[in-house]
Amino acid sequence: MNRLLLVLEGVSMALDSIRSNKVRAGLTIAGVAIGVFVVVAMGAVVTGIRASFQKDLEEIGATTFIVQRRNPGFNSCDGTDEKCPDRRNPQVSLAEWEMIKRIPGVAAVIGLSGGQGNFAYRDSRIDNVGYDAYSVEWPEVDASDISPGRNFTRTEYDAGQPVVLINDTLKTQLFGESEPIGKQIMISGRQFTVIGIYTPRAGFLKSLSGKGPDNPRAIIPMQAAIRQLDLSRNGLSLMVRPEQTAAQGEVMDEVLAAMRARRGLRPGERNDFYLVEQDRIMETFDQLFGAIFAVGLALSAVALLVGGVGVVAIMMISVTERTREIGVRKALGATAGTIRWQFLVEAATLTSIGALIGLAIGALLAWVIRSNSAIPASLPAGIVATALIASAVTGVAFGMIPALRASKLDPVEALRHE
Repeated sequence: MNRLLLVLEGVSMALDSIRSNKVRAGLTIAGVAIGVFVVVAMGAVVTGIRASFQKDLEEIGATTFIVQRRNPGFNSCDGTDEKCPDRRNPQVSLAEWEMIKRIPGVAAVIGLSGGQGNFAYRDSRIDNVGYDAYSVEWPEVDASDISPGRNFTRTEYDAGQPVVLINDTLKTQLFGESEPIGKQIMISGRQFTVIGIYTPRAGFLKSLSGKGPDNPRAIIPMQAAIRQLDLSRNGLSLMVRPEQTAAQGEVMDEVLAAMRARRGLRPGERNDFYLVEQDRIMETFDQLFGAIFAVGLALSAVALLVGGVGVVAIMMISVTERTREIGVRKALGATAGTIRWQFLVEAATLTSIGALIGLAIGALLAWVIRSNSAIPASLPAGIVATALIASAVTGVAFGMIPALRASKLDPVEALRHE
C-alpha cells in the first residue's frame, strides 16, 4: 500500500514538474515520443508489408517454385559487375520450359516475361507502359479479377493472336468512360484487340514490381509478344507448380537434374540457374526489411537518448528546487530508498507520457496506411510492449543520477537550503 502511495505521489510530482517546466518537459516528452513513434511505425509497416507479401505468395501456391537466371538473394551480386558469376548465366529458354512441362510430378509450368511499349488509341497515347507476357495459365499465379471480358484462350496463345488485357488505370487513360472490349489499340506500332479488363488484387509484391493497380499495365500472350513486339525468346522465368500428390523437394530435384543435363553441366560445376522456393523468397524479404528495421531502431535509440538527457536535466532541476522539501521528508523519517523511488517514478512517468503519445501517433499512422493502401499495417503486441518497456527503462536509467543525488542529501544541509 505504501509503495502504491509513493507511486501516485511520484506521478503527481511528475505532473507538477511538467507544469512548472513546460519547455524542458516538452522536449523530454517529445524526444521519447519520437523514439517510440519510429519503433511503432516501422513495426506496423514492416508487419503489414510482410502479411501482404505472405498473402501474395500463398496465392501463387505453397509448393510453387521459380526457375530463373539470377540469384534473387539479398546478398546477390550485381549482374553488371564483370566479376558477378550470374552475368554469364544463360537465359531460361522456351525449350527448357517445354522440357520441364514433361517432367513427372509437374502439374503446370507458367511462363513469365515482359517488356515496355507505347500504347495508343485514337488521339490518346501513353509511352513506356509495362506489360507482362504470360502463358494461358497466368491467373493461377497472378491473382486478378477479369471483368468485363475474358482471358485469352489456348488457341489464341498458340496462334500468337494479337490480343491484350489492360488494367483499369490503362483503360481510363486510353478510353475514358467508353467501352474498350473489342476495340483495337496500337502497341509499339502493332495492332492488338482488347479482350478484357483486369484488376490486380493489390499486394506489396505487385506494387514493388510495378504491377499494382495504380500503374497502367497490360497482359499479352507470350507468343504474341514474341511475334509482334520482338520480345526476347529466352528472357523469361518459369513458375513450376508440382502436382498435389508430389513432394516439392522431389520435383525440384527432378527439375534441377533435367536443367543440368540439358545445359551439359559436369559434376562439381556450379548451377548457372536458380530454383527459388517461397521460403527463400521470405528469407530474402526478412533480411531486407530486417536491415531497414535495424536502421529504424538506431534512429529510435538516438531519439530516446535525447529524451533521456532531457530527463536528467529536468530531474536535476527538480532536485535543486525541492532540496528543502527533501530535507523535511528525511527529518520526518523518509529513507534514502523512499526518496530515490519517488524520483525514479517521476522520471518513468515523464518518459511513459512520451511513449503513450508516440504510440498514439504510430497507431494513427498505421490506420492511415491500412485505409489508403494495400498494406495491412497493424501494431504487433510485441512492438507495443517493447516500446513501453524501452521508455520506462530510459526513464529509470537516466533518472537514476538525480534520484541518487536526492537520496544522498544531508537532511540538516537540505533544511538550510533557501
